Amino acid sequence: MSHVPHELHEEFPEAEETLRTLKANDAHFARLADEYHTINREVHRIETNVEPAADEVLENLKKKRLHLKDQIAAMIAAAVNTVT
Repeated sequence: MSHVPHELHEEFPEAEETLRTLKANDAHFARLADEYHTINREVHRIETNVEPAADEVLENLKKKRLHLKDQIAAMIAAAVNTVT
């Protein structure tokens, strides 16, 4: 079990500038990033036993986080491909 928070800037270190630009200029991306951050923090609190939860709850949150990360990755890739 990982006790390391999976912040977006850590997940996509090569895309830090793109992350900032998308957050500032794309309301849908900003909403996805905020939702990712909220779920990510909740997962981290559960994994570090700050906020106990059933294994099923943790697994569902991780699946949601992964789905959001996939959407975010696709948006980052599209933005990078548009620029290059």
